[in-house]
Amino acid sequence: EVQLVESGGGLVQAGGSLRLSCAASGFTFDDYAIGWFRQAPGKEREGVSCISGGDGSRYYADSVKGRFTISSDKAKNTVYLQMNSLKPEDTAVYYCAAEALLEVTTFSPSSFGSWGQGTQVTVSS
Repeated sequence: EVQLVESGGGLVQAGGSLRLSCAASGFTFDDYAIGWFRQAPGKEREGVSCISGGDGSRYYADSVKGRFTISSDKAKNTVYLQMNSLKPEDTAVYYCAAEALLEVTTFSPSSFGSWGQGTQVTVSS
């Protein structure tokens, strides 16, 4: 059974940093894509960043390029999202999601079948 547990959210001032962690279990890391998504109140869930467990290739949404960095530690089966220069518009619940690489056609919530419980990130102005 795929399990994903996020941690690291919190309250931070604009311009500050946070690092989110996603501890994964129940699947072969190399065969999966792991993504970070976020959902703000009243808005649809959107993709933030994604990493391939196989070749380590990364993708970032335009809104976070240059500020967020996704990385993985295969020994710990953990994916991180380092968030710098945070803005109030980054406020959302952040979710970690995983899906077998062969099943991921686009970086969208509908392409990912396993989800964590989410962690709140609040950026004050």
